[in-house]
Formats: sequence, structure tokens, C-alpha cells
Amino acid sequence: MIVALCCAVHALALVGHSALPALPGHLSSLAETLLPWSVLAVPVLAAAALLRRSRTATTALVLPVVAWAVLFGGTLADKSSAGGDLTLVSHNVNQDNPDPRATVRTLLASGADVVALQELSPETAPAYEEALADAYPHHFQQGTVGLWSTRPLRDARAVPIMPWTRAMRATVETDQGPLAIHVVHLPSVRVGPSGFTAGARNDVIGVLAGVLRAEGSPRVVVLGDFNGSTDDRAFRPLTTGMTSAQSTAGAGFGFTWPAGFPVVRIDQILLKGVRATAAWTLPATPSDHLPVAARVSLG
Repeated sequence: MIVALCCAVHALALVGHSALPALPGHLSSLAETLLPWSVLAVPVLAAAALLRRSRTATTALVLPVVAWAVLFGGTLADKSSAGGDLTLVSHNVNQDNPDPRATVRTLLASGADVVALQELSPETAPAYEEALADAYPHHFQQGTVGLWSTRPLRDARAVPIMPWTRAMRATVETDQGPLAIHVVHLPSVRVGPSGFTAGARNDVIGVLAGVLRAEGSPRVVVLGDFNGSTDDRAFRPLTTGMTSAQSTAGAGFGFTWPAGFPVVRIDQILLKGVRATAAWTLPATPSDHLPVAARVSLG
């Protein structure tokens, strides 16, 4: 009965995670960030049920399996479709990247119309500018973020969401009309003795949400390093009214970090007023993040 009860509690926690109370140290956010990996509890519960030779416990295993499938079963399916007007790519290139040109080769191979980079440094930014200049004649870079485009840019400016510049906004002129693009790099988070140190990031989420509410364009893309999963309750101010390209047009979870063995998707492409037709991750570069890409329809 104890094993069966654990199965039931696990299933309830999965389907009702958004209604669970906030835990000290932002541990609720941490749990939701790692929510896809909750499936690993099923083999543990199965082993306990088999050890007890309990038919009740074995039957109860259906509960967490079904709950996980309800939450994430659709994520595993390929939701891409034909068509699209622009290919967007976003990549945290890592300020200590030893080979910017190798990174650029991967980005160019994607055929992207628009490339957003985060974690640029004064030492590496010139290398990216030079390597991307031929393919992307329109460019704006401020602080640690930059945008490269095959289409003209206007109204490009830094966005003050933090004391130093880690966000920008520009309008991309397309054949289907203007598209507002925000490139962001939210504060980092850590797991330590005090819990999940997401307080600074969460504060900036609120500021960014206010910036987006004031955005005048009906078609908006927000892309960059969010340092968090869209399953995390802290991102509701951003995800309300916006859709994730990976969730609506990708196949699988699209984990991006760490690049060597990705366990969470913290690099996002969010959309409003446009529709993703495909979303995917690009091959690894010398960065610790995988690049993310999406094909979007502006019609």
C-alpha cells in the first residue's frame, strides 16, 4: 500500500504541479525545471512493487505513467509542418568560446535569416561580426547580445532589463511586414545550500514581461538564453500570451544545456502573432549551449 500510495502521490504531483504551493528556496521552480525527468521515478517504484510482489502496487504504476504521458506524450511527437517565411536561430555562444569561427560555421549551415547571439564579450564580438558580415549585412550589437539579419533592421536599441545590457529589441522588415524581435539573456541560476537561487532571474522576468506588454507590434518573437524551462512557474508572466516554438512545432524536448549531455531546455524561442512551422536544435559548437532554431510563418 505504501508503494501504491507513492505512485498516486507522484501522479497527482505531476498533473497538479502548477497548483502546488511555492516551496522555500524556489524549490518548486527547480522541480518544474526538471519535470520531464520525473519519469525516472517510475523504474524505482516498479522495482519496489516487484520486490514486494504486490499486485496493488504494480497496478498503481499505471497512475504515474499515464500522468507523465498526459503531460509530455505530445512533446515527443513531431509537430513540424511545411512552409514558413523566416528561419530564426538563437545561440548562447559562451564568452570563453575558443573558436568563434567554428561556431559561425554551424550557424551559417542552418540557413537562418535571423541570428541572435548571447554572451558576447568585447574580445569575441569583433570575431563574430567579421565572420557573419557577408551573410548578414544588417546587424546590431549592444552589451552581450547581438542580432544579425538578412533583412533590414530598424528601431534597434538596448532594452534596460538589468543594470548592464543583456537585452535588445529591433524590428525586422520582411516581405510580409514588420516583425519585432527581442534578444534576451536572463540572469543565471544556481543550486546551492540555500536552494534554487532564481530570485534575480525571476525579478528580471517581471521587468521583461512589462516591456513586452508595452510592445506595440502585433508580431513578436522573444529568443535567447532564459536560464530556465518554460515549465517553471516563474515564467508564467512571459509564457502567458506567447507560445513556445519547440512546444508547438518541435519533436521531443529540445534540451539545450549542457551541450555535452543536455538535460534541460533553457534556450527558448517564444512567439506572439506568428506561428512556428518547425523547431529544432543545431549541432554542438564550442559553447556549453546548443543553438536553437525555428521556422516561422508570418501570415
